[in-house]
Amino acid sequence: MDIRIDPDSPTPPYEQVRLRIAALAADGTLAAGAKLPPVRALAADLNLAVNTVARAYRELESAGLVETRGRAGTVITARATGTSVRAQHAASAYAATTRALGVPPETALALVKAALGL
Repeated sequence: MDIRIDPDSPTPPYEQVRLRIAALAADGTLAAGAKLPPVRALAADLNLAVNTVARAYRELESAGLVETRGRAGTVITARATGTSVRAQHAASAYAATTRALGVPPETALALVKAALGL
């Protein structure tokens, strides 16, 4: 993930992390459902305290831009990417249907790509 912390900035480091993740989601670099690195890993990568990154994640979650799913980690929400709720529900319904039919995930993705003309 392309995040750089400017130690000379008047903006606190947690806010720099929060703003950058929000921007990456808004421009589509981080799609809805994209998993963010664990707090400890991102803190180590950015040479920040764990609590600094944890605060950024909490702020993003309170704004509805990310969702923490326990052991599954923290993911970008559809709201953060501007994806409509209807599109998100349609994707979930498609995933549930293909799973129920026993269609392997790779095949389900190939079917979607074909339907979209990709």
